[in-house]
Amino acid sequence: MSGGRETLAARMKAGGSTVCRAWAILRGDGVTLGFTDHDAPLEFGGAVFRADAGLSARAVAQSTGLSVDNTEAAGLLSADAITEEDILAGRYDGAEVMEWMVDWTEPAARKVVFAGSLGEVVRDGGAFRADLRGRTEALNRPVGRVYQTGCAAVLGDASCGVDLDAPGLSVEAEITAVEAGRIFWIAGAEGHARRWFERGRAQILSGRATGLVGAIKEDRSEGILRRIELWEEIRARVVPGDRLRIEAGCDKRDTTCIAKFDNFVNYRGFPHGPGEDWMTSYPKRKGGNHGGSRAGRRIAENIKATFEAAKDRY
Repeated sequence: MSGGRETLAARMKAGGSTVCRAWAILRGDGVTLGFTDHDAPLEFGGAVFRADAGLSARAVAQSTGLSVDNTEAAGLLSADAITEEDILAGRYDGAEVMEWMVDWTEPAARKVVFAGSLGEVVRDGGAFRADLRGRTEALNRPVGRVYQTGCAAVLGDASCGVDLDAPGLSVEAEITAVEAGRIFWIAGAEGHARRWFERGRAQILSGRATGLVGAIKEDRSEGILRRIELWEEIRARVVPGDRLRIEAGCDKRDTTCIAKFDNFVNYRGFPHGPGEDWMTSYPKRKGGNHGGSRAGRRIAENIKATFEAAKDRY
């Protein structure tokens, strides 16, 4: 590809006028869309870049060092490309974006001028607007482990290691009723304890909202049906007959990690550390100022409680 950059640079230096721009958008659900400001479609890298209304972008404000590249994308709502329904459903939020300068007479002569992601996409009349965030944007987020009692892992991620496809940890079922886009009634989860799925994840598997995900606020059984309530409504239409997958929830406590998931070896918290009451304690004139370690007693109590919860497992 370096040869393509050099070829493009040489043609532009010679005053070539056969240069256009092309953009590719990769959504989180795997859909890829390509656009170009040329008057005919382009094809390279296994993707087709459409010439109809879809996307345009201001000049990218690039900088040296670790500063964040900065620009804005705008476009018309096109029924068969970027639809208003998909925007309102959040399918483009956080999508990956790449922009190239391309010689349309020889698409191999091209160079990347921007790589990053879309911020929140908003509707403005008959068009949409979205901030483009450079890859250095991720460097603004704090990283590293936090000294806290609760687990810092996300259930099912690489550091947690729990397989959510294992029997009992997820259920796929047909939705029998919907309320306000965030309360779903399903059948087929009768064998799970009450609140088993609270703090878990719900994903729509079919219908117009396919692929959209919500966090489960409340889970309870009512007869043979299960009532699943999300914190926020699904931003696309969900109707009875659509299929739903719900996954077990985790409250980040060590006892839950042991009893519910048998996964304490991967626990990413510090359940035996002293709490704030120990950190703010001080000597008193009267009472048990005998030199004993309050932190030690607290840790010993926590360890004992953990092993009591685990004694039937290990």
